[in-house]
Amino acid sequence: MSTAPLSSAPPLRPWSHAWRLAAAAAIGLLAWSGVNAEMAPLDGALLTWFHVGDPLLGVACILLTLWRRRYPVPIAVIVMVVSTASVSANGAAALVLCSLATRRRYPETIALSIVCIGTGLLTDSLVYPKRPGAQPDWYGPSVLTVSVAAIVAIGFAVGARRDLVWSLRSRAETAEREQHARAAEARLLERNRIAREMHDVLAHRISVVAMHAGALGFRTDLTREQTTATAKTIAENAHLALQELREVLGVLRTSDDTALTDTPEPPQPTLADLTRLVDEARAAGMDVSMTDTTTADLPATSARTAYRIAQEGLTNARKHAPGASVRVRVDGGPGHDLIVDVGNAAPVHAGLSLPSSGYGLLGLTERAELVGGTLDYGPDPAGGFQLRATLPWPVDVESDR
Repeated sequence: MSTAPLSSAPPLRPWSHAWRLAAAAAIGLLAWSGVNAEMAPLDGALLTWFHVGDPLLGVACILLTLWRRRYPVPIAVIVMVVSTASVSANGAAALVLCSLATRRRYPETIALSIVCIGTGLLTDSLVYPKRPGAQPDWYGPSVLTVSVAAIVAIGFAVGARRDLVWSLRSRAETAEREQHARAAEARLLERNRIAREMHDVLAHRISVVAMHAGALGFRTDLTREQTTATAKTIAENAHLALQELREVLGVLRTSDDTALTDTPEPPQPTLADLTRLVDEARAAGMDVSMTDTTTADLPATSARTAYRIAQEGLTNARKHAPGASVRVRVDGGPGHDLIVDVGNAAPVHAGLSLPSSGYGLLGLTERAELVGGTLDYGPDPAGGFQLRATLPWPVDVESDR
């Protein structure tokens, strides 16, 4: 047996209350008029009761129906018992029975339906008996039973519709909450993606600019040619940083259809650009050695990840271990893991006082995990720092670079 939730019944507005009470009053008036036309002649106190007490009791029952939703069963019992002595209360009895049926509480509804039929029969036989021969004996009980069954059926139908509307509304609210949660998660992921791309592209260039600008501020023994070359390096890297920033913003503004394609958009580099990156680091004054034993083309995603890992390793070495030697090793082949190893010796002097975004190694870890790899990093026993990534390299992968 299922019980409908109470919350499926919406609150009634004043107009909804008014027309229900008016309908109950109309049914009570019709019942009173029908009994008045068919009952045996009355006299004395019973006649006075029929014309005065019966309608007043019917009005009182109609007013009681205002609390039918808060106390459905007690109000229904009171009204039906009172309707035994007042045919004017039949409208109120129909209203409370229909209201109870809308809650789809079957045991209470069936029990009170039987009570309603019993009180109606008692009214016809004891309180207001009909004139002999006015109607067949079966007519009154049959009409009463059919009327009660129709009222209960209407109540069940209204209750089922309310339950359906309530269920649909609940599902819509749940779906809306889930949509808001998905939108919030998407915004968070997009912010992290933007932060990761901005860091990967700009951190390398800005560190070069900062290093050379710091040299101009503290080195007083530079010749005019060295100062000019350093200023030119700063300008070139600042220009490249702005250019790459524009490209990053262009990538982040691409449509969803473009984002779902496998074609990499600039500035997504590949492993082939690693040599150029190392040459730039050497030109900036770093002591960098590189070993690349790969002989085949990597999948584009893994290649871009390997490049970003090497780039971050060089950037961190420039910021935190200036003057230290840096080793870059790339090893692997199809069917074996790709190893990207970037390590630097202990710093020769204090590192650059550059602000840290906190997204560098975190973003690299996410990148490695997205392609199914791992990233390990930390200081080594000699006082340097080691960054090692292990990326998958499937067999027979067509290059999409």
